Amino acid sequence: MAATSGDARALLRDSLVWDNHGCMPVMRAHDASFLPQLQRYRAAGVDAVMLNVGFGEMGIEDHIRTLAGMRHWIKQRPQDYLLIESADDIELARATGRLAVGFDIEGANALADQPSLVQLYYDLGVRWMLLAYNNNNRVGGGCQDDDKGLTDFGRVVIAEMERVGMLVCCSHTGHRTVRDVFAVATRPVIFSHSNPSALHAHGRNIPDDLIRACANTGGVVGINGIGNFLGNNDNSSETFARHVDHVVQLVGPQHVALGLDYVFDTQELDDYLEKMGNIFPAELGYQKGVLMVAPEQLEGIVQILMNWGYQDADIQAVLGGNLMRLARQVWKSPRAAAGL
Repeated sequence: MAATSGDARALLRDSLVWDNHGCMPVMRAHDASFLPQLQRYRAAGVDAVMLNVGFGEMGIEDHIRTLAGMRHWIKQRPQDYLLIESADDIELARATGRLAVGFDIEGANALADQPSLVQLYYDLGVRWMLLAYNNNNRVGGGCQDDDKGLTDFGRVVIAEMERVGMLVCCSHTGHRTVRDVFAVATRPVIFSHSNPSALHAHGRNIPDDLIRACANTGGVVGINGIGNFLGNNDNSSETFARHVDHVVQLVGPQHVALGLDYVFDTQELDDYLEKMGNIFPAELGYQKGVLMVAPEQLEGIVQILMNWGYQDADIQAVLGGNLMRLARQVWKSPRAAAGL
């Protein structure tokens, strides 16, 4: 018997749903005009989200300003939102009908030459950081650059991230650098928002051997909802589900998660694509009018997986259970992260 939208809606309601990467505007740190759109997550059944606070060549001040602005806005609305400090906060938010909000950083430029900033960002709610954003930096190579591998500085940064409990993320990172990361990491490593290149060949996507290596660390691959990486600007729910299924068939449902990468301010996105040709080269398919899988599509995606024969428990693992497992395994309390 085919699953209905009502069946999918009921499973979403009974599941922890966690999107590991969402994008609010980050170039206007004090502009909170888009933050009310966080309610779209709750309306779509999402319980927890990690919001990007900076990427690429943005510096320390940019990240701190964005963090301060978002934290201030969220803390003023405790009836609707809860800032994440521990995995228990996510369960509390879900039990009280609120959205749990944490943060992520896309690229170690946020550290400049100072690894001790990892601790500060962790204290401010950042729970994962990817190492490079398309281009090379002090830590290592980007996926669209001449990747020369993980640097000595990068090894120091990874050690510090593991010490404080911040997940190491390899999305946007060059494949040579990623292989070096797997050689030195002692904790689970994630691809927070990456898709299998076996389904769509793009430099931002990842080959099957890296997916297997990620799973071998105990990590997860968060499936990205950007049309360019799903295939030819395709944001259909079925295509997204096919990417989920590819990784599930390769390494099992316990190593797959959601990382929609949904950008709420499409004008800001178009501006980036126009102005940042070094990061988003047109010859790699970056163009205005990018289509994205929205949070509201989750119900349809769940229904598709149910109709493909997925067991409820496996869907629940993908929706948020796997990320909760990593949070409980890797995150540390603020006092423990500070070595107190």
